[in-house]
Amino acid sequence: MTVRRHEVSSALAAPAAEVWAHATSIDGINAELAPWLKMTAPPELRSLSYVEVVLGRPIGRSTVLLFGWLPVDRMELTLVELEPGRRFVERSQVRSQKLWQHERTVEPEGDGGCKLTDRLMFEPRLGGPLVAAFLRRVFAARHAYLRRTFSGARTT
Repeated sequence: MTVRRHEVSSALAAPAAEVWAHATSIDGINAELAPWLKMTAPPELRSLSYVEVVLGRPIGRSTVLLFGWLPVDRMELTLVELEPGRRFVERSQVRSQKLWQHERTVEPEGDGGCKLTDRLMFEPRLGGPLVAAFLRRVFAARHAYLRRTFSGARTT
C-alpha cells in the first residue's frame, strides 16, 4: 500500500482561541464529522482542555460510527505533539489503517480571525483509493462546516 497525504485549510472569521476550543472538543469534532461519522469518547475526554496528555501515550479509545450509529472502526487516540491553543499531532492506532497521523493547527491572522489547517498522513489496510476519496470528502465537509459556523471564511 501507499502512504497517502491530504491537506485542507480554511480562513475563519473567529478568534483562534474560540476555534481551538471547538476543534479540540468531542462535541465540536462530531459536529464537523456529521452526518458521515461520529466518534465516541470516554467522559473524561470531552475536550483536550480537560485531559492530562502524556505525549506518546494513549489518552482514550474511540469507536468510529458510520452515519452516527454503525461501528466501522476503533481508535486508540494518542497525541505525539501538543502546543495548547495552537497545534496537535495525533498518531493513533486505528484498526483500518497501518498508519494514521492527523495534524491540526489553528493560527491567528491579523484581522482577528484565524486559519485552521488539517494535514493527514495515512495508509489504509484495504481499499486505499476508496478510503482516500472518502477521507477527502469527510475533510471537505468538515471544513465546509467550519466555514459556516465561523462565517465570513474562505477555504484554501
